[in-house]
Amino acid sequence: MEMSLVQDQIPQQIQTNGLAIGQANGQAIDKPLSGGDIAAPLIEAAPAANVARYNAHERIKGHGVRGWMRAFHIIFTFALYQLFVYVYHRGWFVGKKDESEEKHLQWQAEWISRQLLKLGPTFIKIGQAVSTRADLLPLAYIKELSKLQDSVPPFSHDEAMRIIERELEKPVSSLYAEIDSRPIAAASLGQVYRARLHSGESVAVKVQRPHLEDVINFDLAVLRGIARFMMRFPKLVRGIDWEGTMNEFAMTIFEEMDYVQEGRNAETFREHFSRWREVYVPVIYWSHVSPRVLTMEFIEGTKVLDLQTLTDRGINPPDVVKLIARTYLKQLLEDGFFHADPHPGNLRVMNDGRMAFFDFGMVGRITPQMQSLMIDAFFHIVERDVRGLTQDMINLNFLSQNVDREAIRVVVEKLFSDYLNLKLGEVRFRELTYELADVVYEYPFTIPANFTYVMRAIMTLEGIGLTMDPNFSFFDVAKPYAKEFMLKREGRQFRDALIKKLIYGENHEIQWGKMWKLAKIAAKMAYESWVAPLAR
Repeated sequence: MEMSLVQDQIPQQIQTNGLAIGQANGQAIDKPLSGGDIAAPLIEAAPAANVARYNAHERIKGHGVRGWMRAFHIIFTFALYQLFVYVYHRGWFVGKKDESEEKHLQWQAEWISRQLLKLGPTFIKIGQAVSTRADLLPLAYIKELSKLQDSVPPFSHDEAMRIIERELEKPVSSLYAEIDSRPIAAASLGQVYRARLHSGESVAVKVQRPHLEDVINFDLAVLRGIARFMMRFPKLVRGIDWEGTMNEFAMTIFEEMDYVQEGRNAETFREHFSRWREVYVPVIYWSHVSPRVLTMEFIEGTKVLDLQTLTDRGINPPDVVKLIARTYLKQLLEDGFFHADPHPGNLRVMNDGRMAFFDFGMVGRITPQMQSLMIDAFFHIVERDVRGLTQDMINLNFLSQNVDREAIRVVVEKLFSDYLNLKLGEVRFRELTYELADVVYEYPFTIPANFTYVMRAIMTLEGIGLTMDPNFSFFDVAKPYAKEFMLKREGRQFRDALIKKLIYGENHEIQWGKMWKLAKIAAKMAYESWVAPLAR
């Protein structure tokens, strides 16, 4: 018998497990929350050194020979990798003829993983970013690169303890009753220790790597120099906003390096999902937080890709995927604030069946205007409206506003028509992305920087979904929930826009066909919510 992800006995989640963290005369206080109380304002984090800042003006020339040597190391590493791949696909690979393709791919994945580790935190972060792209990468790559998420070499324990004491301005012994002598996990930006507070709570303590700001700024300066050089060859890099993507990556990684901001992001996420009993966010202990140290509740549970353990616990993995997909539709279409790094290490099924989200350093934000455009695009996909999708590509800045729309419309229609003839459940981002990549290099398409992390989050989710359920389709799962969120969305501006798009055409005449579809959606939702449960 399968265990439901939502159990009736699970209480409504409230901040700090029933405690509101407040502030009185500069001191942290804990007070119980009654059912109708509003949580007290969060206390300020402990005093610390200045937050790490992105230096967009740092140049490779300013580092002299060291900068050019670093650039050569990076270019040589990835050029050598491309050579290996080229030689392999040409059939020139030296090795036993009876070796399987899987063994060759495993060798390639191990090699690139080792090189990323040698290149350091910036490139480890890049490796982590692609480690869940089962939609794009072979399984051998996924397995090897996923090790970067938990198996990055840790830095010195003594150095970590010095960082904690410097940041929180107290001896470690006065901050924690116990703290492990070895980290339980190490990642590109920091490492995590299990500890216990003097008040008895089991916590996870995340400590940032030393000198990280200098390391990241140096690598970004080198990468900007490489990007500028590559821009001299527009045919080689066509279709990618390198400068915008670089700035987006820099802003995101430096926000991720600010653990105070990460704590605030977690609180925002908790507030948005306060009515979802299936979702849980670890408690942040603000008296033990600084820009480089984060103390949060330690959560026991099962990683989402530990399929055997989930099955042994009576949990159906496809149900887990559907829950994650529902949460992302809410984040994207309703909240405008989303977890931008949903790799398996940041998701865990708790012992009581709830889904716990971790690591809110990398988040994305979507303006109401972009939400509206995304909703338009989703309806056009559902309705197989290829011409509408073409306009969506322009509105979302995948195409320039000055493009010859009639000339490019045929290309876009050809691209999407092949996929819209399929059932939604048969559509895969992997194939669509390959097709789009060919078009990007041949026509004036651009992937806008502000859309990069939306696409990444969705594709990462599909990668997890395909690993857990080979029949998973984001479109299939998204369809009913997207409609639900669209219809529940509050606010006059959204309602006016929705009515205009769904009911009125460009000439402001009522389109009765679309109005009838909307009425059927609403009726079906009402039946499933009220009538169907009574009939069971």
